[in-house]
Amino acid sequence: MSEKNTRSLIWLITSMTVFGTVGIFSKYIPLPSGVIAFARAFIGTLFLAVFLLVRKRKPDCEKIKKNLKYLIPSGIALGANWILFFLACKTTTVPTATLSYYLAPTILVILSVFIFKEKLSSKQIISVSVALFGMVLASGVIGDAEGVSIIGIICGICAALLYAVVVIFNKLMRDIDPVDKTLVQFVISSVALLPYILLAENAIALELEVSYIVYALIIGIIHTGAAYVLYFGSVAKLKSSTVAIYSYIDPIISILVSTVFFEEPISLLAIVGAALILGASFFSEVDVKTLFQKAKSLKNDNNSSQN
Repeated sequence: MSEKNTRSLIWLITSMTVFGTVGIFSKYIPLPSGVIAFARAFIGTLFLAVFLLVRKRKPDCEKIKKNLKYLIPSGIALGANWILFFLACKTTTVPTATLSYYLAPTILVILSVFIFKEKLSSKQIISVSVALFGMVLASGVIGDAEGVSIIGIICGICAALLYAVVVIFNKLMRDIDPVDKTLVQFVISSVALLPYILLAENAIALELEVSYIVYALIIGIIHTGAAYVLYFGSVAKLKSSTVAIYSYIDPIISILVSTVFFEEPISLLAIVGAALILGASFFSEVDVKTLFQKAKSLKNDNNSSQN
């Protein structure tokens, strides 16, 4: 691997690791989920704006205008997605919320059948079935899972649905820079969330402590602005299959950190469910046959060099 690709891979791993801890941070901020989501969108907007300013690059307004019909609903969906995910983390365990949220690839496959008229392959049918069964195990419906809330699971699944909607709108967009697209989506999320937190969550009456502000800044700057910049910088230079594989660092980190360091309960059935959900999503997104061929080729190259 070239030095350029190695650096891009490090950026990808770093961004996925950071994304994997956002649920934990949100859980321990004693603020409404909508306020945390607004802070994330608003601070993320400022970060990306400064990033473009430092790089002396202006957003391409013409391309943004052409894609505005997709940017507006996707920005609103993104904000609602964050609210529901943070709410899921607060009302159930972070591992359960994360696993519920990671049904997004499965939901995306199902939605693609109706929206893009795609036919499900046998591979996709198997993946969807396995992922759904894994969610049943992870949900605690079977057995007695400690700390698991059905409300939290429903919020996580609804967040996954909205994330799948965002991905679909992103697929419909044409010829727009990823940073420009995300910046506009953050702006729209901020605008959409502001009346919600003022009316539904009475944000003006909230008492803010310094620690709350620090946590919100960490989520906005580190988990959103910086992580998205690293992610976009790596995705542009790596193969889509590589990005798909390393994206699974996100839920794995989230589950490991919350269970090991924060001692959040996770049952044996939930672990099996996690393996089924993540395995099914991986199987659905990645060409496993090609991966085996590449691994075999790499092994043969190593043997040749040793001989």
